[in-house]
Amino acid sequence: MRKISHLQLLLFLLLGLNTFGQKTKKLYTFPIGAQAYTFRNSFPNGITATLDTIKALGITELEGNVPKGMDATEYLKLLKERNIKVPSTGAGYEEIVANPMSVVENAKKLGAKYVMVAWIPHKDDFDIFEAQQAVEDFDKVGKVLAENGITFCYHIHGYEFIPYQDGTLFDFIARRTNPKYVSFELDMLWAFHGGANPEGLLDKYPTRFKMLHVKDLRKGVQGNHSGSTPVTNDVTLGTGQIDVAGIIRKAKKLGIKHYFIEDESPIQNIQVPQSIAYLKSLKE
Repeated sequence: MRKISHLQLLLFLLLGLNTFGQKTKKLYTFPIGAQAYTFRNSFPNGITATLDTIKALGITELEGNVPKGMDATEYLKLLKERNIKVPSTGAGYEEIVANPMSVVENAKKLGAKYVMVAWIPHKDDFDIFEAQQAVEDFDKVGKVLAENGITFCYHIHGYEFIPYQDGTLFDFIARRTNPKYVSFELDMLWAFHGGANPEGLLDKYPTRFKMLHVKDLRKGVQGNHSGSTPVTNDVTLGTGQIDVAGIIRKAKKLGIKHYFIEDESPIQNIQVPQSIAYLKSLKE
């Protein structure tokens, strides 16, 4: 039998360790982020205490606005003390259309680079006329924000996936808006609930999505185009029917860097720590 040299043995061990390392490489390598709405029941009972909880969870990015009862300067001081940043803030549709510069100023106070709008006002089913108005409004406000160093993102909510012509009303909005001024935030639960394939959306519009809302939908729940489902259908990541890992894997390849856990359930205090543990457990 041929003897194995020390050099050959060392190379073998190194290759083995390298292969093992590749198999155990972490998938989620981004800051742990959360949508501030997740803590909507906690902030009214104590802003400082809520931020302490957020810090204890290991969350270092928040998407949201200044909580009621506090000014931006004081809030930013509390955030800085806890090493929490606000890369993205939100605005209402009517608010941003009426006064986009006010939204810009608010975002800059927080140090945010993105502003998201999460709902297009509509009656009954979302329709082409409302989509056309959104295209016009998004281009206008997006241009103002872009000229001031802020990226406008529309947060999809599921009702936009009503079929239209050769695609959906979301396709209409994505194709008709100017990519220089209008980007998107993918909420994986609402996209799935509205009948879309979240990974397919990322493939179809690889440069338009800048951020993700990371959520899971209870198994067995049937989606629709209402943009609504009982809050109890928000479940711990990895326990529902959405391929959370697959979507993150795709988003990571596209260079998306901001991921916000949003848990609308009444037991978010239990589910959020479990969801964070799930993200940390993911392997490439």
